[in-house]
Amino acid sequence: MNRENLLSLNKLDLPGGLTGSGGASWESTGSVAEVKENVQLPYPSLAPVVFFWFHQSTRPRSWCLALVSTWFERVSMLVILLNCVTLGMFQPCQDLECNTDRCSILQAFDDFIFAFFAVEMVVKMVALGIFGPKCYLGDTWNRLDLFIVMAGMLEYSLDGHNVSFSAIRIVRVLRPLRAINRVPSMRILVTLLLDTLPMLGNVLLLCFFVFFIFGIVGVQLWAGLLRNRCFFDNNSVSEYYRLDEADDIPFICSTTRENGMLHCSNIPKRRVGRADCELTADNVTDLVFKDPPHHGCVNWNLYYNNCSASEHNPHNGAINFDNIGCAWIAIFQVITLEGWVDIMYYVMDAHSFYNFIYFIFLIIVSAQYLIN
Repeated sequence: MNRENLLSLNKLDLPGGLTGSGGASWESTGSVAEVKENVQLPYPSLAPVVFFWFHQSTRPRSWCLALVSTWFERVSMLVILLNCVTLGMFQPCQDLECNTDRCSILQAFDDFIFAFFAVEMVVKMVALGIFGPKCYLGDTWNRLDLFIVMAGMLEYSLDGHNVSFSAIRIVRVLRPLRAINRVPSMRILVTLLLDTLPMLGNVLLLCFFVFFIFGIVGVQLWAGLLRNRCFFDNNSVSEYYRLDEADDIPFICSTTRENGMLHCSNIPKRRVGRADCELTADNVTDLVFKDPPHHGCVNWNLYYNNCSASEHNPHNGAINFDNIGCAWIAIFQVITLEGWVDIMYYVMDAHSFYNFIYFIFLIIVSAQYLIN
């Protein structure tokens, strides 16, 4: 039989419309005998031999291939959903020693889930092989599964050795991500999202420049101003006026060279109980109540007249424009639209009423345009 008749015969034997040239899904050296041998395999797209011994029809690989190709993935999805439920029911603050029945049941479920994931990994390795384009480690999501299983093995190996493996337990949070590898449509969406991330590089660069420009403006205008507090007239007293004995809502004043909205003269009267204090320091010094109708307490807030810089910024030093890094933190909080009004009021109190233009423009450009 000549070469042309042999090629035509092989084309008739190939399944599913595959041709002996480019239609085959396996790697071939061009030999017709090799192509015919691969076509006769139960799973032509997979490696013919794994671990240098197991063919596709050799046990236990044939059993593993049958498991992977039938109901095994559905069972795996149910175990992943069960894992999500058990992780949500776990209470770290109450289950430190795990002495309750509830914690023991959750721990038993966790052991079962880990054992299932480990068996699933071994079954897939035997069925697909380990290294290669169509093998287990050829898929990125399978590498994630391997990392999760290995982290679980490390956790169990360190158990009882007086070693803190709380950081290793965080890997359990990644277990629900295994569902992405089981649902093809979800996997396509996640892959598409990851592929579009490099395309957002120009947008991130634009956001960086916007942050940099607004940060420079904030540093040039308000560096150190949010430290302004009202001090006592007596220079020997280093304490400044605090509203309700706390600094969560600081009384930020404006110096004489600034045009802020809040000055030390705006400090409210000192109150004792429900009554305002009306006496002055002169009444106490003379030991005589010059004006009997006045309440019998001194309004010491009247003497916090020295507006100067302190060592503290609002909210334990988190909000300030003293340098470009701190300015970026404040800008980020503004564009998240969480507590940005307080920051605007602080700046307006210390510098000028018209500073609201800066924050409104920042929200329009960043929060409403760039971030979206």
